[in-house]
Amino acid sequence: MTNRALTAIQESHCIIGYKTYVDLIKGLLTDQEIISTGMSEEVSRAQAAVRLAEEGKTVAVISSGDAGVYGMAGLVYEVLIEKGWSEATGVSVEVIPGVSASNSCASLLGAPIMHDACTISLSDHLTPWTLIEKRIDAAAQADFVISLYNPKSGRRTRQIQEAQRILLEYRSPQTPVGLVKSAFRERQHVVITDLENMLDHDIGMLTTVVIGNSSTFLYDEKMITPRGYQRKYTLDTTEQRLKPHERLRNENEPWALHQGKKDGEREIEVSATTEELVPEETSLELALEALNKVRGDSNKIQHTTTVHHPVVSVFEFAISPGVANKHFTPKQMITLAEVVGDEGKMEYTPHHQIHLRIPTSQPEIITEKLTEAGFILEPLGDVFQLKACDFCDGEKKDSITYAEEIHEKLSGLELPKELKVGFNGCGMACYGAVNDDIGVIFRKGKFDLFLGAKTVGRTAHAGQPVAEGIEPDQIVDVIEKIIYEYKEKGHPNERLFKYFKRVGKIRNYTYKDMTPKIEIEPAPCGD
Repeated sequence: MTNRALTAIQESHCIIGYKTYVDLIKGLLTDQEIISTGMSEEVSRAQAAVRLAEEGKTVAVISSGDAGVYGMAGLVYEVLIEKGWSEATGVSVEVIPGVSASNSCASLLGAPIMHDACTISLSDHLTPWTLIEKRIDAAAQADFVISLYNPKSGRRTRQIQEAQRILLEYRSPQTPVGLVKSAFRERQHVVITDLENMLDHDIGMLTTVVIGNSSTFLYDEKMITPRGYQRKYTLDTTEQRLKPHERLRNENEPWALHQGKKDGEREIEVSATTEELVPEETSLELALEALNKVRGDSNKIQHTTTVHHPVVSVFEFAISPGVANKHFTPKQMITLAEVVGDEGKMEYTPHHQIHLRIPTSQPEIITEKLTEAGFILEPLGDVFQLKACDFCDGEKKDSITYAEEIHEKLSGLELPKELKVGFNGCGMACYGAVNDDIGVIFRKGKFDLFLGAKTVGRTAHAGQPVAEGIEPDQIVDVIEKIIYEYKEKGHPNERLFKYFKRVGKIRNYTYKDMTPKIEIEPAPCGD
């Protein structure tokens, strides 16, 4: 950790990070507010950091290694950009450099990154595997020293095998390989092996795999990659063959672009070679050139190849035929099948929605087609969702307009954790609104309100009844105020029932423990 990083932590009001990383710096913390979340919660951490910074607080977002190398720096900028941020008028951002894993691990292996090197992450959660394969292939052909990040996890086991297969197409099986786990931490473990046998050793998410180039060699259990000094210098004598003023002369660097030729000789040679290689123009090319001149463009047509990898992401969202309507039309089902195609997936859920996962680089075309078919589209993740009943197929319609107004005002609102409001149109509550995070039940012309249901787990329970007889013209405002309080004060990844328990009161509603008073033996899985 750099001195600037230490100072930044001391200067901060809030510390935000992955739980493991926050634990690693606990000894450096004093009275800062700490917000720590688990894996795959990076977006919520970045959003929380931006929100707190906009409130005037100094926030430290903790990454391991270097925040700008597979860390949180880029994501924080992306969240800011989505909010229209600019450096001139928005919150100030400082990216504090650290020590990336490739550097710290290399120091434990010897000096493997003394020449051109690259880093490649094998995680295909955010990057298509086909693109990762191309990068491994290109780096292997170009003889880079390669540091592989995120090489393997409990679920991702084939990626490191595929990487080894590609590398063996271009490199010797005896190419030195270093495996470093948890560099400079308590469980540090270092193994030096070779490309052929690297998979015989333990490799996990905390391992960095450093693969040497064609010049890398082993000496006394150290990986050494020569910089190339032996081309000019004698390393075992004090007197050098070339004097200092001779070392940068062209004739002493025949491997360089000039090929050891003097500048004038090289220019003449290149000119002559170019003239010999200029092909005679075909009649088609002459015609096209003439046409360009007529159009006022005297430049010859340039034939270039641009490598472009469009960002094909998995577009995930939910659809439904309506707030109260639960009926799909044949036309909607046909449209749904067309946009999902063979590569996408759709999943029916108990929340009266179908979840779609569609690989695409043009999500706007998909949303346009589904909207035209009459679907309601909603984002997935940590957002507000209204889960209404069918109001007895529309027969009990008195409260539908209130459900639709809540949906219109709050649907898709980003929250600390996913939240569902169950809305039932009669006292039977047959769609189970009391078992959602917030339950709203229309009964005898007025509304009953339930807060803080625990929706999952063996200690799951219904929401706490906090109010009866809320007037219809007040219910939308009541729900809005509860939601915006939770949005502002809830911690990332904190469910509503946990927030209710932590703060003790939401609006004028006081928390009451609704956990079942029963003895529950530990689950066999240890949960």
